[in-house]
Amino acid sequence: MEKKPNRLAQESSPYLLQHAYNPVDWYPWGPEALEKAKAEQKPILVSIGYAACHWCHVMEHESFENGQIAEVMNKDFVCIKVDREERPDVDQVYMDALHAMGLQGGWPLNVFLNSDAKPFYGGTYFPPQNWVQLLQSIAEAYSKSRAELDKSADQFVLHLNQSELAKYGLQIGNQDFSQEAFEQMFANLKASFDLKRGGTSGAPKFPMPSIWRFLLRYYQHSQNPAALEQVNLTLEEMAFGGIYDQMGGGFARYSVDDAWLVPHFEKMLYDNGQLLSLYAEAYQVTRNELYKQVVQETISFVERELTSPEGGFYSSLDADSEGVEGKFYVFTQSEVQEFLGEEAELASQYYQITPEGNWEHGLNILHRRQTDEAFAADQGLSLEELQERIQLWKDTLLKARSQRVRPGLDDKILTSWNALMLTGLVDAYKALGEPKILELACANAHFLLSKLKQGNQLYHNYKEGKATIDGFLEDYALLIQALLGLYQVTFEEHWLQKAKRLTEYTLNNFFDQEEELFYFTGSAGEQLIARKKEIFDNVVPASNSVMAMNLHFLGLFYDKERYTRLSQKMLSKVRDLVVKEPTHLANWASLFYLQLKPTAEIAIIGPEAHPFRGLLQQHFLPNALLVGSKEENTSDLPLLEDRIVQNGQTTLYVCYNKACQLPVQSVAEALEQIWQI
Repeated sequence: MEKKPNRLAQESSPYLLQHAYNPVDWYPWGPEALEKAKAEQKPILVSIGYAACHWCHVMEHESFENGQIAEVMNKDFVCIKVDREERPDVDQVYMDALHAMGLQGGWPLNVFLNSDAKPFYGGTYFPPQNWVQLLQSIAEAYSKSRAELDKSADQFVLHLNQSELAKYGLQIGNQDFSQEAFEQMFANLKASFDLKRGGTSGAPKFPMPSIWRFLLRYYQHSQNPAALEQVNLTLEEMAFGGIYDQMGGGFARYSVDDAWLVPHFEKMLYDNGQLLSLYAEAYQVTRNELYKQVVQETISFVERELTSPEGGFYSSLDADSEGVEGKFYVFTQSEVQEFLGEEAELASQYYQITPEGNWEHGLNILHRRQTDEAFAADQGLSLEELQERIQLWKDTLLKARSQRVRPGLDDKILTSWNALMLTGLVDAYKALGEPKILELACANAHFLLSKLKQGNQLYHNYKEGKATIDGFLEDYALLIQALLGLYQVTFEEHWLQKAKRLTEYTLNNFFDQEEELFYFTGSAGEQLIARKKEIFDNVVPASNSVMAMNLHFLGLFYDKERYTRLSQKMLSKVRDLVVKEPTHLANWASLFYLQLKPTAEIAIIGPEAHPFRGLLQQHFLPNALLVGSKEENTSDLPLLEDRIVQNGQTTLYVCYNKACQLPVQSVAEALEQIWQI
């Protein structure tokens, strides 16, 4: 029987298009569905997921493709499908509602609303039988006890509109950014460490880059070896584990076990962008060649599999191929034997491949347990010889793997996630200095500013030439952050000017004067039942913490006290919670670090400005910003005013708090001045 398309066939989101031929009468989120619910006084079912979500696929296959179940859904409900990546605002509101109901969150997220879009019940994945029973009970309750459901929905809406600050008793700011509080923060963070396998304790294990990037900053300030040891343990274990694609580079979203072995195989752009930043910074600190390799291979993966012809980055790769999770990535030992021949035995030892397999059905997730140096020594090989052979294994197995049916690609392009990858590329370029990394970054920045920006307004999404959804705070905050980084590796001031204009736009359209924090949605955007503020740093840092960090640096670039003061006020609001719960506010913790001593303002003037910049940026300088120009008096930037080339030689000025050290003419002398403070 020929399947008929539903309304989702008109959408651009790959996740919505996956449901375009379901017998469910799906609507996309929007006025049409909400008005229909009002007109017919029906409850609304909002079902939220994303393209790379394994259990979303399972529920679709079991329930939404089932004609009888679809009949029940169509008869009693107005059914709305939402891609959480396209509409994080809708997802945020209804996920919060689920938590308010005392239920565990996750995706697929299925929430029942009354005809005013107010939630009264919800859950995540339901097996088909339970799903049908739930649909029937809710339809019955809605017709018989509507008043009670409306009353509880009103209660949930009250809860959703409660201020985040009020919820945690944070209305009064605390400006105590002391060394003692900073040490307390580390002690509280340390309690969550997994000292055996890195990361934080327990399973599943998420990389959580913000935590380890904060620890690098804590180490920079305190020189406490325990902090760097935990970063190194975490980064090495992740790079050796199955969560890292040993053949093709790039990381999966998380591992289901506590040893980083068995990944949930989906690969997300936002993880890989942030992990580039983390491994690049760790390389600056340690010069560990493993970290450099991870950076290079992850960039190759992104170039190969997630880059659009126009220079944008796609969102994700599915966990499944041919309906089976991980099928694309795993090997039996006999396959390895077939592809590698006489090299198979050594490769099997290196990648822990066995005949019985380390996963399901005799399959092997390739992973490592030793450094190359240790493995080479055990095998009586030189390091160079081993690494040549590893490259041969990788190339051969990657080629064999590329013949398989590929996992589904979510080819929508999101501003916020692209900005995280752009920042990752900038950080990688600083650490490695490879020109092609900067080329990739600049191509992406030009793409974002030409296709996802109109005037000073951003769009959130792009697909097939169209950008349709107004930008959220995360889009502005993360793109501003990326542009500040891009200026510092190019010294092209237009990047900085665009960052400043976008900042002014967010202050005019997202800022809450009363609480001195930013809303997630702009004043011109669609008004949902609650207007939220994002405070907690999750897998992606909170848009407010990123904005506060941007304001700190922009205040210094432009000598704007208003920006600096606002950044400190924002931090003061959440300061007590940051000290107490640093695992959930790690990006705020990195901003706290910037308050402990003044940020170094480094100006480089003269013909060698770029080589000097390159040498400086090989070092980890998280509490510094760079400005520069090949010539004198060509910039309006306050930090470049009256900066002159002395004795015809490129000159570096290191300043703090508007007071400058003596000008110097070598990077080594400048570094000495920076590290003395």
